[in-house]
Amino acid sequence: MPPILVLLIGFLGLAVGSFLNVAVSRVPAGLSVVRPRSACPRCATPITARDNIPVVSWLLLGRRCRACRVPIPARYPLIEALTALLFVAEALRFGWSEELPAALVFTAGLLALAACDAEQFLLPRRLLYPTLGLTAACLLAAAAATGQWHRLGVTAACGVGGFAVFFALHWVRPAWLGFGDVRLAGLLGTGLGWLGPWYLVFALLAGSVAGLLLAIALMVAGRATRHTRLPFGVFLTAGAIAAILVGAPVVHWYESVSDPHPPGETLVFVRHRP
Repeated sequence: MPPILVLLIGFLGLAVGSFLNVAVSRVPAGLSVVRPRSACPRCATPITARDNIPVVSWLLLGRRCRACRVPIPARYPLIEALTALLFVAEALRFGWSEELPAALVFTAGLLALAACDAEQFLLPRRLLYPTLGLTAACLLAAAAATGQWHRLGVTAACGVGGFAVFFALHWVRPAWLGFGDVRLAGLLGTGLGWLGPWYLVFALLAGSVAGLLLAIALMVAGRATRHTRLPFGVFLTAGAIAAILVGAPVVHWYESVSDPHPPGETLVFVRHRP
């Protein structure tokens, strides 16, 4: 992909990240993401265009509201910068292909959901379902453009499979998983199924292991107990993004060692005389 296009996708990521911040702040409260215009939550002063430049305005304002000087949470520039970084990484990963729009939509939705889960232990359906619908629509367009309808079938199977597995875990032990995590597993299956079923397995295992290791570390440090809640959606999101960006070598390695007859190998059957 030409560097100028990568740069433009990075700027797109900054703009999308700014919108995600609005969604994270308003959707859990049941508010519109369109109206009213962005304002300081403390003094209600509308945010002007010069104070609404992603990352830059936060730095120039000294991390405080221009009017009342209340601190602006670091979550705002963090999501903006992280969205831009991931958009660029995925542009380099997929190139200018039919897969790229779905990857960008999927990643943006996951970041918003992870932020909501980290702040409020909530995975809002008003964010999850639109992400699912837009991701599926982008993959449908990719299948129509490339003729790879079988990959769309695998995508649907992974979405249903991820939902079913987590639904079973939730039904057996509701304390282990909230139903938001069940819905999120269905979204992960849909977003990763296009790449292949093992990418979904990679994401679920990576997210679960990361959450378990952090829980153990917090308990060892005396900062958590067995009953301390952790935002599992954050770890599942991290696992999904890792699967997209670095999962290919792991999946290819596993497929090579698990397949006793790799492509190109010819089987020869010899019939012995009695």
